[in-house]
Amino acid sequence: MHSIPPTFDEHSRVLVLGSFPSPKSREGQFNYGHPQNRFWRVLAQLAGEELPATNDEKRSFCLRHGIALWDVIAECDIEGASDTSIRNARPNKLSLITKHAPVEAVFCTGAKAHELYRRLGCEQECGLPATRLPSTSPANAACSMDRLLTAYAAIFEHAIAS
Repeated sequence: MHSIPPTFDEHSRVLVLGSFPSPKSREGQFNYGHPQNRFWRVLAQLAGEELPATNDEKRSFCLRHGIALWDVIAECDIEGASDTSIRNARPNKLSLITKHAPVEAVFCTGAKAHELYRRLGCEQECGLPATRLPSTSPANAACSMDRLLTAYAAIFEHAIAS
C-alpha cells in the first residue's frame, strides 16, 4: 500500500509521477528518498538552488516551483524497489490532484511509471499524455547526470519561477 500523500497545491502546474515509492522512500515518508537517487540533485541544480534535505524542504521546493509529486501506483506486489517485479498494480486517484490544481503537463520518471500511467487509465483520468523521463534511480546508473539534466529541464518549462 502506498503511504505517502501527494505533494501539490492550487498552483501546481506540473505533475511528476514515479511508479511506486522505494522502501527507503516509504521509510522516510517522501518520494525519491533513497540517498543515491539523483532526483532531488537534478531538480535543485536545474532550479539553481541548494539541495533540499528534509521532507519540509522538499515539499516547499515542489510547491514553490508549481510541481505536484506523487506516484502512478496506489497498491501493488513488489520485491524491494524493483520496478520489473511490480505485479497487481492499482492506480492512485490522480484526479485528487488534477481537480484542484491547474496541471498542464505530466512527467513520468522512468519507463515503468510511463507504461503504467497509460495502461492503468491514468492518462484518460488526467486528460493529459505523459512525457517519459529517464529514471533517476541508482539502478539506472548508466544514465549520466548531464542526460538527466537535459531531460528534466522540460519540467521547468511549465514550473513556476521562484
